[in-house]
Amino acid sequence: MKTIYLESLDSTQTYLKKLVSQKKVKLPLAIVANTQKKGIGSRNNSWISLDGNLFLSFAIPLNLLPLDLKLESSSIYFAYLLKETLVELGSSVWLKWPNDFYINNVKIGGMITNIIGDTLICGVGINLVNAPKKFKKLDINIAKELVLNNYFKKIENILSWKRIFSIYKVEFQRNKNFYIHNDNLRVSLENAILQEDGSIIINDKRIYSTR
Repeated sequence: MKTIYLESLDSTQTYLKKLVSQKKVKLPLAIVANTQKKGIGSRNNSWISLDGNLFLSFAIPLNLLPLDLKLESSSIYFAYLLKETLVELGSSVWLKWPNDFYINNVKIGGMITNIIGDTLICGVGINLVNAPKKFKKLDINIAKELVLNNYFKKIENILSWKRIFSIYKVEFQRNKNFYIHNDNLRVSLENAILQEDGSIIINDKRIYSTR
């Protein structure tokens, strides 16, 4: 994947969305910034962007995704590939449903996904070296270039959703002591049942990732 490194942006996600919408770039493409002023987090919250952390967005044409990957499963798919990349480098990070990165019980980062036309755009923020209050940073010291090189190799291998899901569903049990926000409500994951498309069922209601 071609990767462009920039010193500073308001948001890698906003920047890449604009390039894709204007059809000015060849895909797949990744944008990485050393600093970010207006990062976008889950539920349209701002992501506190401290210098030196990982601020990444990448765009992939839908026809390059695994054939068995439904779009509603894409957040889990790409987040889990990154989680596995970090674990292989020595981290104890795990993936809280559907796409938040945690060390023990504290968040260190997250992923959001969007569809623009025939393109999937993923945005990632991870605290590599600095963390704001109530968050943690990654538990290993690692160069972002190595992380991205290994991560993009996994993406390019086009692993099936079936294979990723078979691994992820084992780790999903770690969600039982956590919560999600759905329809502006705080919902416990204690009795959540993971479905094969990556959605969950809580109290007979099916919930998909909306990020």
